[in-house]
Amino acid sequence: MNPAILELNLKQLRLPMFLKHHKSFAEDATRNNQPYEEYLRILSEEEILNRDQNRVRNLIKQAQFPFTKTLVEFVFEEIPGLNAKEVFRLSEGGYIERSENVCFIGQTGTGKTHLSIALGMEACKKRKTVLFFTAAKLVNALMEARSELKLSRLQKKLTKADLVIVDELGYLPLAKEGAELLFQFFADRYENGATIISSNLEFADWTKFMNDSTMTSALLDRITHHSHILTLNGESYRFKQSMKKKISKEVQ
Repeated sequence: MNPAILELNLKQLRLPMFLKHHKSFAEDATRNNQPYEEYLRILSEEEILNRDQNRVRNLIKQAQFPFTKTLVEFVFEEIPGLNAKEVFRLSEGGYIERSENVCFIGQTGTGKTHLSIALGMEACKKRKTVLFFTAAKLVNALMEARSELKLSRLQKKLTKADLVIVDELGYLPLAKEGAELLFQFFADRYENGATIISSNLEFADWTKFMNDSTMTSALLDRITHHSHILTLNGESYRFKQSMKKKISKEVQ
């Protein structure tokens, strides 16, 4: 057999793990007197594992997280009152299958973005399509798409995603057009897809950025129905972590 022909065939079939390991695995199979079927099973499993890992990496890349965070990194003891068991239960992904929402409400620096991204990462590992936006960037994207007559295309993309994360909702007041587009986004997602929302404002204060009490009421009705609401109280998580690092350096 001509090895060059085999490697050419494996390249054309796009089997990189076969190409990478077929020689060493064949040597192991010969040494251990393994049948051909066992040799092929091991090779094929390596190929499947590699494709699975690539799929997850691509999903994480497509989500466009600003940075990566995990639940293991989050120090739950720093945020009294936050139900860690519920957060880990959410990481299993059942809320996505049921098109439910997750709302993180709390002061700036308490870890809302960290938890939102961590749940998004877990969703990617479960082969779910995820999109991450700050509220301001989402509204800007919707307004830009409308001006370029591409709004329906963007809305279709947003509706199709298994999970959309909207971070920092309420940090900036919205103009009338922006508020209406944001409301339409949540209306389209309602019972059609899961959404994670983080906000520094209590629900009663959402009129401050929506600037329309009727639309705010309708928005909250859709968001809070089928929703997991977690409140993060206490001193800034980021501030406490920064102080710990500073003290550690000073001790050293």
